[in-house]
Amino acid sequence: MPKLRIRAGKYVFTARLEEELAPKTCVAIRSLLPFKSKLVHVRWSGEATWVPMGDARIGIEYENHTSHPAPGQVLVYPGGISEMEILFPYGATLFSSKVGQLAGNHFATVIEGNEHLADVGRLTLWEGAQDFSIELA
Repeated sequence: MPKLRIRAGKYVFTARLEEELAPKTCVAIRSLLPFKSKLVHVRWSGEATWVPMGDARIGIEYENHTSHPAPGQVLVYPGGISEMEILFPYGATLFSSKVGQLAGNHFATVIEGNEHLADVGRLTLWEGAQDFSIELA
């Protein structure tokens, strides 16, 4: 089972790639690795953080998509009515943007480090953008 190492600020997480549920999305995400960017707190979605990716696209459509991810269920919104982004939820989340509710493809699930998900949320909320990276573990 392929795993990812996700770094968010000073915290490190291990996540399982959801290849059986989102095979096309996982292939697209793997093509971006190693991925480095900044993580910021969401504005409309509740208890989550996100990585804005602007006009970038990974050439996929909806697959294993949800608007209600559980903490640690990592989503990618492939773009469309809003910009492409990665959503990293830490609590109660209803995935939204300034244009309304969105659905993102659930491509990975945090399996180690879950106890620090809320810490990442507090860190980005109170201290601002944090370094963020995803790589194969």
